[in-house]
Amino acid sequence: MRWQSLPLFIGFAVLALIVGTRAVLVEGQRANREAARQAIEYQEALSGLLSLAQDAETSQRGYLLTGDKSYLQPYRQAVEAIPGQLARIDAMTAPDDELVQQINRIKDALAQKQAELVQTIALYDHGDAAKALELVRSGQGKAAMDEIRASMDTIRRISGAAVAARDEHTDRVENWLRIGSFAALLAIFLLGAYTIRLSRRRFREVVVAQEELMRKNIELGNEIRTRETAESQIRQMQKMEAVGQLTGGIAHDFNNMLAVIMSAMNLAQRKLARGEHDIAKFLEAAVDAASRAANLTARLLAFSRQQPLAPQVVDTNRLVTGMSDLLRRALGETIRIETVLAGGLWKTHADPSQIENAILNLAVNARDAMDDNGKLTIETGNSHLDDSYAATHAEVKAGQYVMIAVSDTGAGMPPEIMAKAFEPFFTTKPVNKGTGLGLSQVFGFVKQSGGHVKIYSEPGEGTTIKIYLPRFFGAEEAVLPAGRGENQTEVTETILVVEDDARVRASTTDVLRELGYTVIHAGSGQEALQKLTENPGVALLFTDIVMPVMNGRKLAEEALARLPQLKVIFTTGFTKNAVVHNGVLDHDVHFLAKPFTIEQLAAKLRDVLDAK
Repeated sequence: MRWQSLPLFIGFAVLALIVGTRAVLVEGQRANREAARQAIEYQEALSGLLSLAQDAETSQRGYLLTGDKSYLQPYRQAVEAIPGQLARIDAMTAPDDELVQQINRIKDALAQKQAELVQTIALYDHGDAAKALELVRSGQGKAAMDEIRASMDTIRRISGAAVAARDEHTDRVENWLRIGSFAALLAIFLLGAYTIRLSRRRFREVVVAQEELMRKNIELGNEIRTRETAESQIRQMQKMEAVGQLTGGIAHDFNNMLAVIMSAMNLAQRKLARGEHDIAKFLEAAVDAASRAANLTARLLAFSRQQPLAPQVVDTNRLVTGMSDLLRRALGETIRIETVLAGGLWKTHADPSQIENAILNLAVNARDAMDDNGKLTIETGNSHLDDSYAATHAEVKAGQYVMIAVSDTGAGMPPEIMAKAFEPFFTTKPVNKGTGLGLSQVFGFVKQSGGHVKIYSEPGEGTTIKIYLPRFFGAEEAVLPAGRGENQTEVTETILVVEDDARVRASTTDVLRELGYTVIHAGSGQEALQKLTENPGVALLFTDIVMPVMNGRKLAEEALARLPQLKVIFTTGFTKNAVVHNGVLDHDVHFLAKPFTIEQLAAKLRDVLDAK
């Protein structure tokens, strides 16, 4: 490449030399013009000085011949102007020995002439005109003027010779430059021809290389497609393995719960058929299994980041402090609990109940890792995750976070276990010691809240799990009390139940009637609007969201347009719908997730109906 680029470098160097020389020549010509202008100004200054001397001489002779003092006016003006003219000439004189010598001779001759003029005028003024004329005829003044003119002629010759020398030098340079330019153009032409010839040869080589490269690229593309196909198959296998693990875990747990429910119901049916009524334990077992199934569904929704959240402004220090009794009951007396709460802790905006569940899940996992004997530390703090950290961690945005760390003194985890810790149904605990959904639920909730979770652990050194929730910057919202106590008003309201599933509608209607409410039910949105028209005294609309033709949100909007005082509670088993967006309940929406207990339904109804 260096040898191939050499002609171009030489050509550019020649062009640069020509351009540089031209620039130097232009500057030389500009300097010559400036020198010529200064020479002209210098000659004009000398001519002005000579003119002043001649005016003084003429004025003196006129006065001596006529005696009229008005003839002395030019003399006086010349005498006043001569010093200034000499100073101007001195400033313009180059530091040249020959020029300085001539100027000094002019100054001496001018001084002699001025002395002669002064002396003759003084003699005439004293009445000695004859002696004054005799002094004029002596030729002393004429000799001084001749000396001045001779010196000025010498200066003119010196300046002219200098200007001529400059012009001659410029002409020589321009001639050489002209010759050099023709030679350079010839050299550039030859270099261009050589470069074109070389470029053609190189172009042919490049074409051959490109064809070879295209062939290699085709081979590489085929290899990449083959590998991508293999990797896609591997990813599909891994995906199916993960789906198999997830569905297997769900099927295992749900089958166990359904087995309990079915066995309990069958035994209860047999007992009742025989006229026996001691079936309470079977019903309790069925209810417990159903509750565990509902909890499993909630955990799966949390892991998939689709659980409905009701975020509030949370003071994490106060929340952790309020959990102390709950943690001690859950962990037992053998676990030592320590809290390290940061001063000046920022607020965060998240669902406080889910924060409590996350801390409780981590605490229970820590207890199991310590074999019911060790120390649990819960720490809070302000934290900043910078751009470099965010660049190395997926789904993490740089910014300020509220950190909650749960640390234990247990056995710790090796790297291969940490890599799978958040996967659903993955657990290292013995059978019946855990489902493998606790950390998955924590992970899903934190990610759904826009936060980050990180595990720090080493075998034998314990484990620390840090939760980072985004800092809240807005104004703190007023939080309504969670409960309303036991003193409730008498149940007198009428409730409209809207549910497209007949069995769910029937069971919900029975539960509400058991609670003492007057119940009207409808199987669709259109039927519900008709029932509202017929019964304007309905106090609350309890509607499913996912329904054909008209969903629950549209039904509520139409109902509120007709009855503005109507209260509305939405319910559904799938939360990604018209009242939950990005996993967060819409503002001022009352929601009760399926399945729910009678106690949960009763509490929700009173909260909404008694609200102002």
